[in-house]
Amino acid sequence: MSKRFPGRHFSGLARGLLLLLIQLAGTLGYHYIGRPTATWIDSFYMTFITIATIGYGETVDLSNHPMGRLFTVLIAVVGIGTMSYLFSTMVALLVDYDLNAAIRRRRMQKELDRLSGHYIVCGIGRVGSNVADELDLTRRRYVVVETDRQVLDAWLEHHPDALYLHEDAADDEALLRAGLSRAAGVFAVTGDDSHNLMVSLSVKLINPAVRVVVRLHDIRNEKKARRAGADEIVSPDFTGGMRIASAMVRPHVVNFMDQMLHSDEAMRMEELVLPAHFVPCALSEAVPRARDYVVLAVHAGGVWVFNPDESHQLKPGNTLVLMTNPAGREALERRLKV
Repeated sequence: MSKRFPGRHFSGLARGLLLLLIQLAGTLGYHYIGRPTATWIDSFYMTFITIATIGYGETVDLSNHPMGRLFTVLIAVVGIGTMSYLFSTMVALLVDYDLNAAIRRRRMQKELDRLSGHYIVCGIGRVGSNVADELDLTRRRYVVVETDRQVLDAWLEHHPDALYLHEDAADDEALLRAGLSRAAGVFAVTGDDSHNLMVSLSVKLINPAVRVVVRLHDIRNEKKARRAGADEIVSPDFTGGMRIASAMVRPHVVNFMDQMLHSDEAMRMEELVLPAHFVPCALSEAVPRARDYVVLAVHAGGVWVFNPDESHQLKPGNTLVLMTNPAGREALERRLKV
């Protein structure tokens, strides 16, 4: 709460300190006024029941001091006023927090309801956060679904404007609220293989057409993941081993890929599938040369054509494999009406 309402937090803290000072001053005052019979406990208790308006009676004899009752009036006015303000501030803070949280949830759900062609990232741990960063970098919209509030809050500190749901991604209602019926794909990347399989199964039961990529620690669970509906399976352990081997035997290739992934231009290997309404034409006509992209291959009918000639004929359903940045990809999507 302190991060969301810093002004009120410090105001409440100041009022709390003031209340402690009043309690201390009252204890000292009553101990002086009621001397020699008033004990420290009596003085503390007298101050407390005055501030709290309990009114059990005077535990410190005020008759021997002419200013005793005036001191009580002063302690009561200042103490009761401070306590009332502190209490009202705390109540307002709690009500305001709950109200703002409810408003944010409704506003976010409206944004989720407008999404289409987006991605759903189930799990925002170490792998999921890297997936989300890649989607951010390549200008793709996504929704995060995470059940661990602490993990979610840690990620939201660096992505305050992200769309998210604090729910279980294996729950059908959560997936529907995340816009699964309109989504382009789902990443099941929690740290638990069995939970990822449940996410994949839930997704396919709701929307069989959506693409699902599943993260697995144990590659022996691959067949189970396939039966659960996973379209692609990625094992960070297996992939990491391959990456380490590649760094040894083909260092220049690995260095090239690293430079591409970390360049300021966000160059990536992308693919575009030509739509059914695409009018067949030569590659040079459909995809003219540009600095923002390079056509590496064309996939058609199970056949790959690498480094295609400019006269290569493109047809609906062909897949273009390109090296491009987000701006180049978006320009081609508009040009080809993908």
